Amino acid sequence: MREFAHGTDRKDETLANSTGPSNAVPQPTKDPRPPAGARRRRYSYLLAAVATALLSTVVGFLAGRLQGNFKNWLRIHPVVAADSQPGTTALVSTPQVRAKSADVEEISRLAPQQQAERLLELAIDQPDLSLGLIHRNLTSWRGHLEDSDRLFHLVLQALNSNDPRVRVAAVEIDLAANNLMKAPESVDKLQRQIQNSSEERYMALWRLGALGNRGVEPTEAFRTLKRYAHDRNQEVRFWAVEGLAMLGNQESIGELLDLLACDPAAKIRQRAANGLSRSGLLTGEQRLTAVPELLNLLDDDSLDAATQNLVYATLEAITGASFGKNASAWRDWWAHHDTREKHPTRRHPGLSLA
Repeated sequence: MREFAHGTDRKDETLANSTGPSNAVPQPTKDPRPPAGARRRRYSYLLAAVATALLSTVVGFLAGRLQGNFKNWLRIHPVVAADSQPGTTALVSTPQVRAKSADVEEISRLAPQQQAERLLELAIDQPDLSLGLIHRNLTSWRGHLEDSDRLFHLVLQALNSNDPRVRVAAVEIDLAANNLMKAPESVDKLQRQIQNSSEERYMALWRLGALGNRGVEPTEAFRTLKRYAHDRNQEVRFWAVEGLAMLGNQESIGELLDLLACDPAAKIRQRAANGLSRSGLLTGEQRLTAVPELLNLLDDDSLDAATQNLVYATLEAITGASFGKNASAWRDWWAHHDTREKHPTRRHPGLSLA
């Protein structure tokens, strides 16, 4: 939040008294107060200055929070690296003490905001003890949660979990905190925020994908996110890519692959790679369906070296295999790797996002 300090230096002026002849005719005394109209104008200028200062302060606060959230987002959702290791930076310290059933009982007596924060914090470390309580309380929490910095940071941390159930719980809490019902009206609300070109449009793109993942007009969500993923504004494209990763359906995979190969901005190509390999709500099975197209990109001579490195890193992150930049080895491995990963219709235990 920006602070504004105004300082003015004034010099005292000494007026010399001049004496005239003793027989001078006395002059009528003038009223030192300015006319009423001038006083009103002066008050109007003062009020306008105060209003401008307050508006600047508020805008600075909102911009500062958005910038802080943006930096935190990148910290908790790092771009895929060559070693394909997930980021470990935590935005909110999570106690390592193992919770007990008695602790959960104590949490149930807290206010809704504290319940949501504590249970989500607990879910990051011990999901089996808290996820059921989160889903049971979502309805009663709605209308009583605030999208505070602490809650938002916990949501980001939970979205970095390897457990898809924890990611879903984070999304559900975030939607509740922003009073977004699972209904078409919420999609309309987010669409208006996106079209208003204000700072709130960025998170609206992300939440539109999350809402579509929860089954609310996913086709419309994809159509909107695809359109804004090709916007001239790079920041808009960034958040549309994040929204596609949150949407987590087969259509979004195809769009993320296109953006990885074709977007003119390196940052957008990196976010598309991250969405395919790590972030968002795609399941492990869904990510594997991107492997054949990623292998095809290895033959694309139009890709620069940095983008080719992203393709290799994405393959490593998705498959867990490591063949460096040996395209032939990757193709041979995929052709002969006849396991359940090659059959995405089979369900992996614990990977359901429902």
